Parts: sequence; C-alpha cells; structure tokens
Amino acid sequence: QVQLVESGGGLVQAGGSLRLSCAASRRTISTYVMGWFRQAPGREREIVAAISWNGASTYYAESVKGRFTISRDNAKNTVYLQMNSLKPEDTAVYFCAAKPGYYLATDIKVYDYWGQGTQVSVSS
Repeated sequence: QVQLVESGGGLVQAGGSLRLSCAASRRTISTYVMGWFRQAPGREREIVAAISWNGASTYYAESVKGRFTISRDNAKNTVYLQMNSLKPEDTAVYFCAAKPGYYLATDIKVYDYWGQGTQVSVSS
C-alpha cells in the first residue's frame, strides 16, 4: 500500500501563499487518483481538490477555486497544493489522500490511503 507524508504547512497572514507537498512511498502514485482534504476544528473533513492519474482532470471545491492549484509529478511520486490569497477560513489540518484508479473522485469515502496531515493557519 502507498504511504503518504504531507509537508509545507505553517502560519501565514491573510493574502499570503503556501505550497503543500505530499510525498508518496512504497508504491508509485501513477495509478492513483490523488486528493487534498482539510478539516477545521469542530467541522467535518471536506475535499479541497482532486487530480486524475495523469493530471489531465482536476476538481476544486467552490471555496478555493481560482486560489488553489493541485498538481502532480508522478516521476517524483509527489502531489502539490499551491495555495494563494489565503483567508482565515482556510485554517485547517490539510490531508493528502490516494484512491486506486484513474478517474476523479470527490467522495471522501472512496479514498483508501491517508497522510497524517499538516496544519495550515491563516491569521487576519
């Protein structure tokens, strides 16, 4: 099974940027759909973005469209989330997840493998 490790979180002021990385090991991610999710205190985990196996298709939650960009480098076995124009409401723990297969999936329940999460805090 694939192991996922997120990095790149931190504290940033509103309007700032962060780039999250998700490094995979044990298996190549080239046959996995990858997603970024987040969970704020007291709230359910929600999808932020997803990307198909070859990067040709992407999905974004309405709340992050135009501000966040998901990408992947299968040769480096890594997925990224570029976050620009950050808002205080983006504060959450961000998780990387993998689903075997090729086509986009937005349902949290179909993602089989998860990282431990990285904290993103945006101050006003």
